[in-house]
Amino acid sequence: MKTQPLKGMRDLLPAEQRLRDSIQSQILETYRAAGFERISTPMLEDAENLDKSDGGDNLNLIFKVLKRGEKLSEALAANDPKLLSDMGLRYDLTLPLSRYYAANRASLPTPFKVIQTDRVFRAERPQKGRLREFVQCDIDILGDESPNAELELIDVTTRALLKIGFSGFKVNINDRRILRGMLEAMGFAPETLDSVCITFDKMDKIGAEGVEAELAEKQLPAAAVRALADFLAAGDTSLAAVAARCKNPAVADDLKYVLATAEKLANGRYGIAYCPSLVRGQGYYTGMVFEVTCPQFSGAVAGGGRYDNMVGKFLGQQVPAVGFSIGFERVCGILLEQGYQIPGKKQRLALVYLPEADFAAVLAKAERLRADYDVTILPQAKKLGKQFAQLEAAGYSAVAFADKEDLKQLNPAL
Repeated sequence: MKTQPLKGMRDLLPAEQRLRDSIQSQILETYRAAGFERISTPMLEDAENLDKSDGGDNLNLIFKVLKRGEKLSEALAANDPKLLSDMGLRYDLTLPLSRYYAANRASLPTPFKVIQTDRVFRAERPQKGRLREFVQCDIDILGDESPNAELELIDVTTRALLKIGFSGFKVNINDRRILRGMLEAMGFAPETLDSVCITFDKMDKIGAEGVEAELAEKQLPAAAVRALADFLAAGDTSLAAVAARCKNPAVADDLKYVLATAEKLANGRYGIAYCPSLVRGQGYYTGMVFEVTCPQFSGAVAGGGRYDNMVGKFLGQQVPAVGFSIGFERVCGILLEQGYQIPGKKQRLALVYLPEADFAAVLAKAERLRADYDVTILPQAKKLGKQFAQLEAAGYSAVAFADKEDLKQLNPAL
């Protein structure tokens, strides 16, 4: 049998798990202090819900679960691949939250400020910073249509990042309504805007010339492609310049307010920037979108946006909603590479005892020592040197003996 985990998934050794627990605990502490409440939802979702969730490219990355027993036999006999699966693993936490809210709305406050920290699954091609099973830390506000909801999420998320020692990051913000308004005014048909936005979102990777070439390859109207290319060539991609090209420039008012207020909240601790090409891959975003980038990692370490139509798919009526998700795996990876240490942690001590020891007395001594240390209890090995070396490698700073008062100091590796 194989001892290695599946590709794109990880086993975590105790030392890394302790660090991850500490980081997540600090994020949760920040979220809860701001009045957000944690919920949990199942890992599995109905296949129809997943397929209709407007998840963009993520819909191609869903781990589908086969039907069981007689239903599977019937699906195989029908020779139709679409009938084989009736559920799948969630690819993010937004769809499960929308379903949860629709099912429990009568029991929830308005606005509903919610925390989700849980595992999600995507059939990705594994690479650094991109796994098939990973943890997301989300906060969402449902039932508030004002831009103050976006501002609160930006404020709380950035305070969580600062609390865990993250620095040098920038919050990039855009509004899909403004971008779509500009593109439509340039001559792109409404039904092609999603495709245009996907290409425009690649500008930081392929440049303006690459965007123009890809749009031409998609056989979009030459005049519209040229209008966008001329706009990019002019070099003025400020919010004022983009808004001026919209049929209704007032569509930028909310974004102007959020950018100005977020700048005040940042107070120089992190960057705030308008990013006209920011789209984000999920199709369910309807308004403002945001991402957090940092020089230590090429991709985003957090992101989110407004998704006012998602809950409506379940209820038949629109419910305003906006969320911000911290990419927990990426943030942990960066902090660990920087030598992250758990703040205020107690030193770890091993209390060793001989076979003839009174175990009740050993437990009592361990409890006394826990006033100053995190204490584990272990049988004393025959080869103390080897045992000490193992404890030191595991991060223990000292060893105590059940039948003695002295401590042996170690030099912990972690």
